[in-house]
Amino acid sequence: MSSITVAEYMVRDVVSVSPEMTVAEVSEKMIDSNFHGFPITERGYLLGFVTAKELLRFHDNRDAKMREVMKRGTICCNPEMSIDDAVRVLFRYGIRNLPVVDGDKKLVGIISNIDIVRSQIEKSRPSKVMSVKSFLEQQNGIRMRIVTMDVPTELARPTQKEVYRDELIGRQYELKRGLNEPLIVIKRQYGYLIVDGHHRALAAKELGSKTFRAIVLEPNDMNVPLGLEKTAERWGLHNLDDVRIIEGSKHPFIEMTTVLVPEEEVQAINKRLKDAI
Repeated sequence: MSSITVAEYMVRDVVSVSPEMTVAEVSEKMIDSNFHGFPITERGYLLGFVTAKELLRFHDNRDAKMREVMKRGTICCNPEMSIDDAVRVLFRYGIRNLPVVDGDKKLVGIISNIDIVRSQIEKSRPSKVMSVKSFLEQQNGIRMRIVTMDVPTELARPTQKEVYRDELIGRQYELKRGLNEPLIVIKRQYGYLIVDGHHRALAAKELGSKTFRAIVLEPNDMNVPLGLEKTAERWGLHNLDDVRIIEGSKHPFIEMTTVLVPEEEVQAINKRLKDAI
């Protein structure tokens, strides 16, 4: 069973509606938001949950209040539930959002499919870190210790000479939404050598972050030259300002996921992401 709990990934600043709001008011609120549903609360207590689909059932009765049309009660969880169990609940009942309540049935958060995906992405990092660690140890005859910490942006040395603007915008949006997937870096005498996560590092820098979350590999011998350092030196990479940002051309990830979308719509999507940052 996962040791990661709902409390670690739930959104705490929850947007809710009151039972006295009308179908029209809640519909307008939903249209003006990025949400597909709202918890219904009264004095902090969770009474139910309304979705866009349920509002459509009452489109001819727009003056009706939530108290009159809502189904009382809703599936929910507590902050101590494991992420794995939350996944099962969302999947089993086919829902997008799971309200989180405390022992008094008061709403304290909400966890969605997006938050679940975020937790699984961040949880997948250890296996990749161990692969990088084993490779570097074997190639360089060293031992490495793993620590997780906030690394100063100004002390990061890149090993990738180019990043794509569209993917950079996407990464900034993810960071603002809380997807804080840590970078993998190697500690050196001068700072930290980036192994994985250049778009994330540049995104954090452009957002004005002085630090970024990273999994740090600390070698027992700092003086052993690494192949990645030789590559960085050959390309003239010393800090994040040396990385070239490619404008216009699509990152392979964007190219793959938008293959059927007209170019103007892709640009509109990127604009919406940028405006949300």
